[in-house]
Amino acid sequence: MEKNLMNIGIIGTGLLGSAIAKRLVSTHSVYVYNRTKEKAKILEQFGIQVEDSPMALAEKCDFIITVVKDATALKQVAFGKKGIIHGKHKKLIVADMSTINPISSRKIAKEFADNGIPMVDAPVMGGPNLAEKGQMIVMVGGRKKTYEKIKNVLDLIGEKTFHLGDSGSGHAMKIAMNSQIALLALSISEGIILARKSGLDPLTFLEVLNSTYFKTGMSSIKGPKMAKGNFEPSFFLEMMQKDLDEINTTAKKVGAKLPMTDLANKIYQNAVKKGFGNIDYTGILSYLEK
Repeated sequence: MEKNLMNIGIIGTGLLGSAIAKRLVSTHSVYVYNRTKEKAKILEQFGIQVEDSPMALAEKCDFIITVVKDATALKQVAFGKKGIIHGKHKKLIVADMSTINPISSRKIAKEFADNGIPMVDAPVMGGPNLAEKGQMIVMVGGRKKTYEKIKNVLDLIGEKTFHLGDSGSGHAMKIAMNSQIALLALSISEGIILARKSGLDPLTFLEVLNSTYFKTGMSSIKGPKMAKGNFEPSFFLEMMQKDLDEINTTAKKVGAKLPMTDLANKIYQNAVKKGFGNIDYTGILSYLEK
């Protein structure tokens, strides 16, 4: 397939960032930066160029997607030494696909704007497998004119894109969605545990559950893996715990009371402390069983 003229940069080559880079390289020229360069080098075999700094990447790219751990990491690659702003040019647009709270997102967007760079927040729903297939859901906050300039790229990543409003709207929606995921993983885990302790086959429990309208994508796709003890990560448990921190921070700022999410965060925090952080977030089942 002939490549598009747009140069796209990806900062952060973890599970999701790498999958997005692979998805886009067939139609665009893709450049990546990762704090640990060796982790990005594997992408060179796909025709993706690895850069030494966010600044060097920005100098070459029209559009940068950031997929980093948290707001601190985002500010570092954006505004730190050899950060994005030091490679700015007139065409440059930034979209943040990290999961951070909307308060931090708005502050970062303003700092980008003060440096002459438009930014939207564009977090996604769906793991690396869906990213490579272009089947994620993209949630965008920021100026609509900026969103429209990069919509064709976002449409390659996601099968559906929502422009939700001003800066921070995408991240607000993302953390609201992630609260559902964290609680659902706990609910399915407890159902599996109760069924097993009652002498029932957990897979039969899931078959019955998935025969009702209480069926979810998690119970049908992740559930059988959970019951079999397969927690190969598509999203690390420690990252889910970090997102629960973001959810609770936002809840306090906006005056929302979320007692179940607060309790879930304590459970995930304990799981991380006990060494379960580097498995899939559904591995909360393994922690609860032990």
